[in-house]
Amino acid sequence: MWPNGSALGPCFRPMNITLADRRLIASPWFAASFCLVGLASNVLALRVLAGARHGSSATRSSFLTFLCGLVLTDFLGLLVTGAIVVSQHFALFDWQAVDPGCHLCRFMGVVMVFFGLSPLLLGATMASERYLGITRPFSRPVAASPRRAWATVALVWAVALALGLLPLLGLGRYTVQYPGSWCFLTLGAERGDMAFGLLFSLLGGLSVVLSFLLNTVTVATLCHVYHNQEAAQQRPRDSEVEMMAQLMGIMVVASICWMPLLVFIAQTVLRSPPAMGPSGQLPRATEKQLLIYLRVATWNQILDPWMYILFRRAVMRRLYPRLSTRPRSLSLQPQLTLRSSLQ
Repeated sequence: MWPNGSALGPCFRPMNITLADRRLIASPWFAASFCLVGLASNVLALRVLAGARHGSSATRSSFLTFLCGLVLTDFLGLLVTGAIVVSQHFALFDWQAVDPGCHLCRFMGVVMVFFGLSPLLLGATMASERYLGITRPFSRPVAASPRRAWATVALVWAVALALGLLPLLGLGRYTVQYPGSWCFLTLGAERGDMAFGLLFSLLGGLSVVLSFLLNTVTVATLCHVYHNQEAAQQRPRDSEVEMMAQLMGIMVVASICWMPLLVFIAQTVLRSPPAMGPSGQLPRATEKQLLIYLRVATWNQILDPWMYILFRRAVMRRLYPRLSTRPRSLSLQPQLTLRSSLQ
């Protein structure tokens, strides 16, 4: 409990920032424009996904369901967190006066963790699905239904939500972060704060690493089949290449956007001596670093939908015309032909 906790609630730490400083740090128009661009990007991706689902194969339909879940997660994450942050930037309200009981802060903390982890977990899930579909085709159902894919997406959401609720159950704390416009996990040295910070960073980091390993093996397998002389008539369909290009783009974006924040959280909570003092105050340099890394991580929600939009076959064929010059008989090979060549 902070020294002011008995009067104002456990989510407020000493921050020593003036209203003038907050105006200089947070531009309401930039925050609003950022959110609008992200929301428009995700709406565009959802419209394109809705059209692509018609007439697609069972395998591709399952993959598109995962993509739809990812884009929907990014859209809702920008909508919910953006509404709070943009409102705060425009009104510059005093969080202690508006939310003395820390209910809004805890809600935003849960939302930040949920919408932060969900895309990383979904990326790892999609990588696992493609890995099994390409390298172990007979270890999974040939026609994985969209209903089963949605059930998997719901399971991922449940795991991320369960983790986000842990501070409400006593493991870790959500506190108002510099410059007083958002709430997130506490980078303190207490056991609960340290455990929750490490759990968040390790689970997110492992999701990125798992995606990298599985995608690397899957792409290597596709390249082997595509360039194998003996399998010249059994090359992967364009849709297989398209799905892997989209998945690799999503993985690269997640790695660039999220790994700096995840590593920073782990380093800060493990620092000796602790970065956070007994009063709950962090060094200003640490607070600014956390804000910068968080802003970088939010770009993931804007760039994710463009990985699908830009890496579609129609776009790639314009950029790389050779993709459309393969004989028609090769592009219509059934999926079992590819699977048999991988055994």
